[in-house]
Amino acid sequence: MLFCVSGLRFPRVSPVYRFGASSFNGASWSCSLSLLLKKHHFSRRIFIEKSSSYSAFSSLTVAASKKVLDPGGQGDASSPMTDQLESPSTISDDPQAIHNVDSEGMEDDKMIAVEEQESFPSVFANNDEEAHAEEPSVPLHRKASTEKSEAKSRSIPPPGEGQKIYEIDSLLLGFRNHIDYRYAQYKKIRKEIDKYEGGLEVFSRGYEKLGFTRSETGITYREWAPGAKSAALIGDFNNWNPSADTMSQNEFGVWEIFLPNTADGSPAIPHGSRVKIRMETRSGVKDSIPAWIKFSVQAPGEIPYSGIYYDPPEEEKYVFKHPHPKRPKSLRIYESHVGMSSMEPLINTYANFRDNVLPRIKRLGYNAVQIMAIQEHSYYASFGYHVTNFFAPSSRFGTPDDLKSLIDRAHELGLLVLMDIVHSHASNNVLDGLNMFDGTDAHYFHSGSKGHHWMWDSRLFNYGSWEVLRFLLSNARWWLEEYKFDGFRFDGVTSMMYTHHGLQVAFTGNYNEYFGYATDVDAVVYLMLVNDMIHGLYPEAVTIGEDVSGMPTFCLPVQDGGVGFDYRLHMAVADKWIELLKKRDEDWKMGDIVYTLVNRRWLEKCVVYAESHDQALVGDKTIAFWLMDKDMYDFMSLDRPSSPIIDRGIALHKMIRLITMGLGGEGYLNFMGNEFGHPEWIDFPRGEQHLPSGKVIPGNNFSYDKCRRRFDLGDADYLRYKGMQQFDQAMQHVEAKYGFMTSEHQYISRKDEGERVIVFERGNLVFVFNFHWHESYGGYRVGSSKPGKYKIVLDSDDLLFGGFNRLNHDVEFFSTEGWYDNRPRSLLVYAPNRTAVVYALVEDEPKATGNLQLTENVKNC
Repeated sequence: MLFCVSGLRFPRVSPVYRFGASSFNGASWSCSLSLLLKKHHFSRRIFIEKSSSYSAFSSLTVAASKKVLDPGGQGDASSPMTDQLESPSTISDDPQAIHNVDSEGMEDDKMIAVEEQESFPSVFANNDEEAHAEEPSVPLHRKASTEKSEAKSRSIPPPGEGQKIYEIDSLLLGFRNHIDYRYAQYKKIRKEIDKYEGGLEVFSRGYEKLGFTRSETGITYREWAPGAKSAALIGDFNNWNPSADTMSQNEFGVWEIFLPNTADGSPAIPHGSRVKIRMETRSGVKDSIPAWIKFSVQAPGEIPYSGIYYDPPEEEKYVFKHPHPKRPKSLRIYESHVGMSSMEPLINTYANFRDNVLPRIKRLGYNAVQIMAIQEHSYYASFGYHVTNFFAPSSRFGTPDDLKSLIDRAHELGLLVLMDIVHSHASNNVLDGLNMFDGTDAHYFHSGSKGHHWMWDSRLFNYGSWEVLRFLLSNARWWLEEYKFDGFRFDGVTSMMYTHHGLQVAFTGNYNEYFGYATDVDAVVYLMLVNDMIHGLYPEAVTIGEDVSGMPTFCLPVQDGGVGFDYRLHMAVADKWIELLKKRDEDWKMGDIVYTLVNRRWLEKCVVYAESHDQALVGDKTIAFWLMDKDMYDFMSLDRPSSPIIDRGIALHKMIRLITMGLGGEGYLNFMGNEFGHPEWIDFPRGEQHLPSGKVIPGNNFSYDKCRRRFDLGDADYLRYKGMQQFDQAMQHVEAKYGFMTSEHQYISRKDEGERVIVFERGNLVFVFNFHWHESYGGYRVGSSKPGKYKIVLDSDDLLFGGFNRLNHDVEFFSTEGWYDNRPRSLLVYAPNRTAVVYALVEDEPKATGNLQLTENVKNC
């Protein structure tokens, strides 16, 4: 891959990276390689005036649809979630099991299940004046967007009472002390932010104060690094001279320097220059990439990254042309990774993804694209989850303006763009990231073992720190404001919410597991704040939380007492499919499948998936591989006979996806390539790893061969992959037409273990699944709620989808009166083995379309 900054192009070097502590060696950065066209070295003034209006408090505690029935459902009193399609089950609990706090204790800020902490005081107050009289109050590069924001008069509503959750789930009353305390902490932080920062709207714009900001008269650089003894800004612009631009520190640990414009009026730091902050710390001299850097790159031949001062001329900045699409009622998400989206074994670019992959996503019928690995991460094989530079888009794929162009094109196509954001932990990389940034262990993170994730080998944020709150809230807003993302999928939320991080813990559904000493109230309060900020300022934005625990109130509004997410990522379903795929399908239990799919909390929406990127990684298997394994290499060509394994695999692959989408949630997710049963796993280029234990994990010689997506296989007319892809496409278009995932009417009428049949209604559709391995049923009666004529709108056995064409799509099905399977009416249908069929009520002729018309639509797409 070639990398370009301001017209300069460099070949990308595959990083060989060491994680963990590293010695600080400032001298290693006095290199001559520059990423700018010319160098400037000027004498300049250093402004050290402090604002008298910084907040001066010494410490602050920051603790941080209708129900539908499933007759004969397999409700489990120990389940962590209430079955959305069944009546809530009764959970027996002991109200005394949680630590009690009386109202007076709550007023005195006594804590439940968390230890009290003292955070750093705020570095900016609500009436903070500019430190430099010649600087305008609004940074130059933010003027247009700020004026636009002010025109919209966006504001975040004040906190509510937080009591509605008890009406939704009366079982929460037994844990009211804990939950009310949590909400009191949230309200307290909101009040403190209002008092000292001018409100959450101002507090979440930390990037307008910290990091690099440019005004009409020059550039100001500020960095919060209270552990540093001295600091200097170094880079290409001053020949990396640590004596040229020394910084001053205020009483709150913020280092600052102002660099006036040059004599000709140009910025003191040219666009594209490499920059770092050199600090003398208790651990030695350390050169760090600024924490708020907006871009960073790995120069050719070097291992560490360098921060880039990214501020292109106005005429070169990307200007968005298309508005945000309207938020859809039901989300159909295409999970993707830009770098591995090429069919060739290389790192793909934002531009190629924009031009080649986005149209494919639109054609397939998805209405949202979720992009992984956007935040800069020095170790490519971390899949983007070991973030080093939180405000910088990954330079491997192109420039920040390239990313903006990608998002704008997606909006033009009507696609939401969701970012996979990582606020659950950070890379332990000392050279490039936040770890030991100012030479201390407890800067952005908890100190000691509490600040280290032993399984992920990463650092854990201290969500009780005022400046950490500023950093993370501003980070979320930055991506929404600057890049026009439409929302986030928050990674690793379970790890955030519990001190045990969800590791080696089996959540049984007992409420003591959610509201007790293991709960990290600081982290939960942060999640409430970030959801409050996002939904207050961007009402159309979507937030999805990756939580495997089933935390009650997770997807209820903050003002009602909830955590505030729009959706929970329903992770248990994919785990259930892997569990079942290890068995013969003859041994699958229909009731077990249904219960797993509908086992979610009432009124709390879920995004469901059969498999995501997790199941596609080396060491695991995709559903297609579980089903077909090595036969995929020999029997997927249409010009030769299939095999029984392939026939079974293709049939079940389609059924698994459709029943997951049909019953599992209000949103659906698929990882790119899995729609056609991608035959290769994901293996990032990597060398061998030497663990502290002495164990050596073999690498793959930095090969990109398995770090790509073979979209050509799904498009090939001569391969069976195409039929699987066309079924996925048809499935998305049926949901788009009928909106069954968000229909209020949902009813499961049959889970027959002997016949292996599942029948359910969603909206005006009737879904019939026959999982039997050899029995087909003619004249099979299925229940229905509404009278009238029905037609087939989706048939997994269609020849177009790699089936055997056993159903006649011209046949019409008429309901007959009389109770059957607890439904007032019924239909007679043909149910071939290992086939899923969807029947739609024909209400208005000739508007209704059968599967044949849908087939033509798929062909035309």
